[in-house]
Amino acid sequence: MSYPHVRTTRRAGGVAVLAAALALSMTACGSDDGNKPKDTASQASTAPSKSDKGSGGGETVPDTDTVLVTVKGDSGVDMVINSAKRDSGGFLTVTGQFKNTGSGLYTTPVQWNGQEQNIAATGRSLAGMTLVDSQAKKRYYVLRDTDDRPLTTSGFEPSIAVGKSLTFFAQFPAPAQSTSEVDLQFPGFTNATIAIS
Repeated sequence: MSYPHVRTTRRAGGVAVLAAALALSMTACGSDDGNKPKDTASQASTAPSKSDKGSGGGETVPDTDTVLVTVKGDSGVDMVINSAKRDSGGFLTVTGQFKNTGSGLYTTPVQWNGQEQNIAATGRSLAGMTLVDSQAKKRYYVLRDTDDRPLTTSGFEPSIAVGKSLTFFAQFPAPAQSTSEVDLQFPGFTNATIAIS
């Protein structure tokens, strides 16, 4: 075997190895994220909210034909709970409306945001809402996504005009299947016992 032939063979082998490595790296760097793990908490947050400013409910408009309970609050504002449903992912989603039945503009209190500083930094929300399972002696707080944003209506206007409503949702960990009702607690309102569907 002559030396020029060896050099040609080596060069051809090197080109083949380089081409294989290039093909492998192109496959690894592809934009297909089909195998990427999904962030279920973030999905839960974005799916129900899609909120536009002012409505606070976006596409999660509660079925207003069903009313589980109505609770009178401060300054002529009613909290109407329309549903409390278990989701397949182990969540409990509560939907409803805050209705301004008073005679003046209602300014939403800062207490609605809850007391956690990292949650307060995310802006207006209903993170102060909690559920109590008296039977199991457990309290459930609004869920958070991976960026510590509460899985509840947020970014709404600071006030509700007379005769207007702010629709809302809030997601919690689902209580045990044996629990059929829970107490909803929210600043400015008395306890509301609601049935889970």
